[in-house]
Amino acid sequence: MDQGRGPSAPYRRSMIVLDDLVIPDTAASSAALEIASAYQSSALLSHSRRVYVWAAAYGRLHGIPYDAELLFVAAMFHDISLVPEFDSHSVSFEEAAGHIARVFTAGAGWPRERRERLGEVIVRHMWPDVDVAGDPEGHLMSRAAALDIVGKNIDDFSPAFRAEVLQQHPRLGLADEFLACFQAQAERKTGSSAARAVQSGLSTRMAANPLDAAQYGEVEGG
Repeated sequence: MDQGRGPSAPYRRSMIVLDDLVIPDTAASSAALEIASAYQSSALLSHSRRVYVWAAAYGRLHGIPYDAELLFVAAMFHDISLVPEFDSHSVSFEEAAGHIARVFTAGAGWPRERRERLGEVIVRHMWPDVDVAGDPEGHLMSRAAALDIVGKNIDDFSPAFRAEVLQQHPRLGLADEFLACFQAQAERKTGSSAARAVQSGLSTRMAANPLDAAQYGEVEGG
């Protein structure tokens, strides 16, 4: 298990180093990245990469122990069912993504309990809050996804670190593509989490995300 360590002081935010947040050196992690790269658009793939970075960085900064391999695989698959090849017309996208990830990791030799944990983490990334004590990876994923999509808790990280992450994993027009995906999900699955997000003003919250500001790199990167 990886674990974040750092002093509980204002200086913590500047202590994280992006180069330390590497892809876990496991066969499952490499294969998950390969699948995500093959099926997701460039914008969705970059989003998935950022979600892992935000999640892992927050865990390290706040001393939250997490399973790096499980967290990375969850990040690679959490939006996989937004692509046409894996889209479900009856099941919420995060539930469908959880099923896909379970099948993938069964082939990778993961035991049933670990596959179920992976599915839970993916489903819970759509929860507004996940108890860190009961599900550290779910907590990190939920917080990271909300940060990347709507800018929630953006002050978790320093402006310099945010700019560095965006330079390495650019947004590539994610906002328009992601919103269109959610609107399509909401139309077909009116009781889904995507529908609830759209109905509760997702487009407005996304438009206000500082990560998508036109001059972001100039303002935040210094």
